Amino acid sequence: MTTRKITNDLIYVGGSDTREPTFENFIPLDKGMAYNSYLLLDEKTVLFDTVDRSVASTFFENLESSLDGRSLDYLFITHMEPDHSDEIADLLLRYPGVTIVLNAQSLKMLDNFMGKDMQAKTIVVNPSSEFSSGKHSFKFINEPFVHWPEVMFIYDKYSKVLFSADAFGSFGANFGNIFDDEITLDESYFLEHRRYYANVIGKYGDYVIKALDSIKDLDIKIVCPLHGVIWRSHFDQLLDKYKLWSRYLPESNDIVIIYNTLYNHTSDLCYQIATELAEHGVKNIKMYDVSKTELSFLISEVFRVQNILLAATTYSTNLYPPMKSFLNDMAALNVQNKNFALIENGTWGPLSGKRVLAILETMKNINVLNKPVRLMSRYKAENNQAGVEEIVDKLTDLYNK
Repeated sequence: MTTRKITNDLIYVGGSDTREPTFENFIPLDKGMAYNSYLLLDEKTVLFDTVDRSVASTFFENLESSLDGRSLDYLFITHMEPDHSDEIADLLLRYPGVTIVLNAQSLKMLDNFMGKDMQAKTIVVNPSSEFSSGKHSFKFINEPFVHWPEVMFIYDKYSKVLFSADAFGSFGANFGNIFDDEITLDESYFLEHRRYYANVIGKYGDYVIKALDSIKDLDIKIVCPLHGVIWRSHFDQLLDKYKLWSRYLPESNDIVIIYNTLYNHTSDLCYQIATELAEHGVKNIKMYDVSKTELSFLISEVFRVQNILLAATTYSTNLYPPMKSFLNDMAALNVQNKNFALIENGTWGPLSGKRVLAILETMKNINVLNKPVRLMSRYKAENNQAGVEEIVDKLTDLYNK
């Protein structure tokens, strides 16, 4: 079994998968993924969400062992996305007496996924509903678009546990250590939290701000998300990051250079600028080739910093496809409050600067630092040095603020 006690009567019954290579069939899972589910053993037994099919066998073994012969009375649903609802049908076959507790929006989705009317098996709740499983009573908090419209937080008033759906979750498997105080909360760990937030929830910052406001007066001792670790000691560290991410504010003054290059002429100039920035005292410069760095990592970096140098080549009168995908994804995920310095390249018809600006103009609170430095195939001091110096000076000033 891979169960662990969270409180005296709350048990972790989820599981982790390291075989599936992607999340939602496109985001890389280099460190696997945890699918969390929780079982409360009160006078009535309560299961908080099911899991993805990739960990179904582990989940049902954990559930059966933890129930230890007891029936399952209630299934609470906080989020209907299939990586948390996939096993509801199987659960109903194994525990036909279970009643599903959910909000009205989740019921509509449940009917869709199950292909039949589930009204007879459900209790629909709202923020004014009162519900008790014995000594535990629950507060239901609708949190639409964090990150689906049906999302609901559930607060256990007795144990002061918040079940937060996908909020406060992360990419990465749980290798036995399921609590935040059992791991090192360094940048390598928060990278997976940021990558998850930016790519899954990031578009909905305004709704996240509302969600943070809705729980700020709750006395929360433990936070149980549907992915990642359980927070019982250092939740304030993650909460501080959510306050920044939800407002599209940077964690760092670091400078990130994101470029594409076909024959190294554009990348050569990026390395030159990175060197000049370093000579001006700029530290921790990061450079990413959009052809070599997967999109979710690029988006995570954009959320982390405020100052970005974009260097884009013209490709068939448009943008190089990976660069175009990156820019479109930034716009789709509602990225804002960023400073961009620009370089364009084009051997006979440089149009990439125009294409980049057209996308940036669709985004909020974007500050373009310069007229794009234009390479005609490669750097030439007489044509480009003044523009390069402008980029270096402006990025250095922003770094030192």
